[in-house]
Amino acid sequence: MDHSDGQFPHTRLRRLRYNPAVRRLIAETQLDTRRLVLPLFVRPGSCVRQPIASMPGHAQLSPDLAAEEACEAVQLGLGGVILFGIPEHKDAVGSDAMCDGGVVQQALRAIKAAAPELLTITDVCCCEYTDHGHCGVVTDRAGRRDVDNDATLELLARQAVSHAQAGADMIAPSGMMDGMVGAIRRGLDAAGFGHLPIMSYAAKYASAFYGPFREAAESAPQFGDRRTYQMDPAAAAGQAIREVTLDLAEGADLIMVKPALAYLDIIRQVRDAFPGVPLAAYNVSGEYSMVHAAAERGWLDLRATAMESLTAIHRAGAGIILTYWAKDVAVWLRE
Repeated sequence: MDHSDGQFPHTRLRRLRYNPAVRRLIAETQLDTRRLVLPLFVRPGSCVRQPIASMPGHAQLSPDLAAEEACEAVQLGLGGVILFGIPEHKDAVGSDAMCDGGVVQQALRAIKAAAPELLTITDVCCCEYTDHGHCGVVTDRAGRRDVDNDATLELLARQAVSHAQAGADMIAPSGMMDGMVGAIRRGLDAAGFGHLPIMSYAAKYASAFYGPFREAAESAPQFGDRRTYQMDPAAAAGQAIREVTLDLAEGADLIMVKPALAYLDIIRQVRDAFPGVPLAAYNVSGEYSMVHAAAERGWLDLRATAMESLTAIHRAGAGIILTYWAKDVAVWLRE
């Protein structure tokens, strides 16, 4: 039998795996610390480090400690940090999010003073700041409480401008409001921040994997859920493509898929549909915490599982990964 057509035993793919040096040589999916973004949760105060029980290794930090964390991120060579705020006071419209003295604004100034070269991204949404825990202005229509999409857009624009004035390098709107990117782009441009890029949570799903984050950000909705604005996990993949298309048309410069692991197919399809657009994926809290929980029970190897997960996200097409593993991975890659 002629095996020149690539069949066994003429072709043995194990030849590419026998030697570790060969495996390294041909590896096309390699994590880069510079493309990892570390989420930070900031709360008011000084010298405050409040551990997050469901997210081992992470804590709510006061602005001064967030600045220390930023310095460590620089030393580790991370691509940047993204900030989430836990305000002291919450109200129906999330006033603290737009306040010059808000906790994210304080953290931005502290970080820029300590680590001016570090890329600072701010999450722009209302859920952490509202007393009802939803991502915008809540109205009652025909006996049904829901987020008023259009009334929320002005708040998001004001929040983004406030972050920009405090030193943000990039704005990342996550509320999944129709028209949010356009409203924020107009607001930034009018305030003299036309140079600041927007990384839109373009395809953000109403996922069960957000549980630990809601503890970390103290942002659980006080009634109902977020399925009227976040995407349905069972929706056709084409809906994600439509969301991305609309956000790009409104002025998004980078796009994001969230969560990552359960939506690798969406990451791949978005990458194929928009090959020239920087694509990020958010390796979310539940994806992080479940690995920790299994590792604590001896069911998984923590380091190997984390690295495999992030490699899969990168292989699917995400050039940027927001992940709670960022610091760990930076250390592991150096080793």
